[in-house]
Amino acid sequence: MNYLRGFIPWIAFAAVSSVGWQWGALAGLLLGLRLVVQDRRAGVAADSLILEHSTVVWFAALTAFAFADTGSPVRHYTGALSMGWLAVTAWAGLAVARPFTLGIARRRTPAELWDNPAFLRINVVLTRVWAAAFTVTAALLAGASAAHLGDAVSIALQVAGFAIPALFTARYPDRVRARLA
Repeated sequence: MNYLRGFIPWIAFAAVSSVGWQWGALAGLLLGLRLVVQDRRAGVAADSLILEHSTVVWFAALTAFAFADTGSPVRHYTGALSMGWLAVTAWAGLAVARPFTLGIARRRTPAELWDNPAFLRINVVLTRVWAAAFTVTAALLAGASAAHLGDAVSIALQVAGFAIPALFTARYPDRVRARLA
């Protein structure tokens, strides 16, 4: 579940936002910065931290905006906007042949397998699944917010938006390895 570590700031944002969206954004920013610093100190290459760097950029901008205008109507759409940002991060990484899952997978895969076509293909597929989940979840959250469906619906959508690709991520590489063996 190494993949979930990178989403800790996003989960904290969702949890702390009930106190105030600006505090949720600040919590996400601080946790995102902490992950980047920890990983860099541990020797993780900067190009392996696509998700973490994107997280810091998003939460820095959101924190500044949220504290500047705490009453902005944008606050009702931060779930959708956050998932949209994650979708853009994932799709952009695919567009430049740097799927965000690659950096995560390399942390627990021997270096001699990093250029293996199956390893690379698995990470493209995983990132596509995450990108699609983020995109669909962002659209559903925007609709739920516009329809004033409430926090229960938004929370359920966000949980599903992370749980479904996380389950796929946990199972898919093993299925591919078994098929190739």
